[in-house]
Amino acid sequence: MSSQDEDQGSKAGLVVAFGAVALAVVVALSMAVRHSFKSAAAPLVAQSASAAVPAAVAASPAASADAGAGADQLVDLTPTGAALSTVFFGSGQAALDAAADAALAKVVEALAGSTSKKVLLSGYHDTTGDPARNAELAKERAKAVRAALVAKGVPLAQVLLRKPEVTAGGGSDQEARRVEIRVIDAP
Repeated sequence: MSSQDEDQGSKAGLVVAFGAVALAVVVALSMAVRHSFKSAAAPLVAQSASAAVPAAVAASPAASADAGAGADQLVDLTPTGAALSTVFFGSGQAALDAAADAALAKVVEALAGSTSKKVLLSGYHDTTGDPARNAELAKERAKAVRAALVAKGVPLAQVLLRKPEVTAGGGSDQEARRVEIRVIDAP
């Protein structure tokens, strides 16, 4: 084997080694960036969201189904008409307060005996602060309402989550911290 063949073999080995290192670096960086985006909102909602799920729900079979891959799938439906109920939240909170019970009771009553109806939950947030964190908080609020409805006997399959929306305009801050609940015909 000539020295020229050995040089080409060494170059090919270096190219392969460099390519493998570059690929490993790209994969590691993309995982780190993805993890940082996923966990950026977690400190805001982790404590309040866990308080929103009663122990009965956490131990229920519906909660296990909730942990499945499709449970947090967001639907792209345009709500029509006025909301049946609205649940309001404190600033930076995803925990339901005592006033939410009346709103949830109206929904359970509207669904009584109907398997052809679904609940559409729309979480809202305002334009102040980090948009990604606000959207995640709005989603956590909708998930807290969903968990409370499931705890009251509404089947998980009947509850749909919409993509979080920004409240624009001159409404109050409280208006931005809400989840609107609509009972719709099943899509």
